[in-house]
Amino acid sequence: MSTSHSTSPSTSPLPDYRAQSPSVAVRFAKLKERPVVLTVENLTRRFSKPDGTETTAIENLNFVTHRREFVCILGPSGCGKSTLIRLLAGLDTPTSGRLLLDGKEVHGPGPDRGMVFQGYTLFPWKTVMQNVMFGPLMRGTDYAEARRDALQWLGLVGLSKFADAYPNQLSGGMKQRVAIARALANNPRILLMDEPFGALDAQTRAQMQKHLLQIWKNVDVTILFITHDLDEAIYLADRILVLKANPGRINELIEVPVPRPRDPSQFTSPEFLATRARLDALIHPPATSATEPTSTENLPIIRLTQAGDDVE
Repeated sequence: MSTSHSTSPSTSPLPDYRAQSPSVAVRFAKLKERPVVLTVENLTRRFSKPDGTETTAIENLNFVTHRREFVCILGPSGCGKSTLIRLLAGLDTPTSGRLLLDGKEVHGPGPDRGMVFQGYTLFPWKTVMQNVMFGPLMRGTDYAEARRDALQWLGLVGLSKFADAYPNQLSGGMKQRVAIARALANNPRILLMDEPFGALDAQTRAQMQKHLLQIWKNVDVTILFITHDLDEAIYLADRILVLKANPGRINELIEVPVPRPRDPSQFTSPEFLATRARLDALIHPPATSATEPTSTENLPIIRLTQAGDDVE
């Protein structure tokens, strides 16, 4: 999709991406009245290199998320998106700063945070039902209760008929729905999603975005969702946390002005296009020096074959 929407004289200028309709403004006011679920305070993560120096992945991040909020995390390569999600999941330890979940500091992984990765992380030797039951059973839940709850989660993601199937019998989109059900089966406060639809084809990805919004609408969970896709972030999120790279710092926290419920027809709405233009400007800024490549820079051409005509 082109990101240039105001260059043609016949195109109306885009509205300010910060402008909100009365209904959107009311929704954000209500959202901010909800309890704070996650607090990130002065979060920094540095890694030591073999030569004894350090590289800073993220530095001094500060933000909060509210109950049942949907936050997308967006930024260029090297901005620390995956580092942040690993810290939130307890899979890594910050160099400084802290993470608070419901006011309690996070130390290591826990059932209060569910995780869905881009890769298919289901146990291939277990059925769909057994995969979803795994977490509750490990926590000591009674088998009958775990099975009953798993059936409920599979019904929510539309896979009740595949309870006895194995992962290799499912499509990519179905596997990710099982992964979501498995993560939700532990009743987490936060669902962390690291580019979960990145490996899917465009049609399946669009279907999964719709499924995820339906699931989120019916579950008491806060979602933090990493993506590289600008349209996906706008379509899904209440707010978008935009990071800048080297080191990863907060560039802007955008309140998405597109009304809910969301629909693909909104992709061409003025509010959507204005937000997309802002995200594009933040993530793909113009070059600031002669040493930085630009989008119009010509690549060196090396002719590897003679095609015999000039149709190129």
